[in-house]
Amino acid sequence: MTTMDDRPPSPRALINELEGHLLIEAAKAEGRTEAARFTHSLAWLTDTQREEVEERFAAAYLTLTRRSWRRTARRGRELRAEYEARYRALRRRLCAVFLLGAAFALVTVVSVSRR
Repeated sequence: MTTMDDRPPSPRALINELEGHLLIEAAKAEGRTEAARFTHSLAWLTDTQREEVEERFAAAYLTLTRRSWRRTARRGRELRAEYEARYRALRRRLCAVFLLGAAFALVTVVSVSRR
């Protein structure tokens, strides 16, 4: 994997990609385990039917898991944007208070020194 300018990907990018693959494989394994647990209670299924139900269950499980991850990631981005906006507003307010304080101190020093 290389970027458009033929530089190798950063170690962080490789770690993120590896984590993504591991998460997907873990979700697939969980899906297969839950599918087997589900079909175990359906003793009347033939082996072929059991395999098909397990495959569909595992696929649906993975789809739901991915959907959940996307929602979580989207909400994380929304919260980050909200907190960043709030931080910028607080920083502006703090700067304004500091400038007003400095101006007040300067006016006070100038008026005291003129007397």
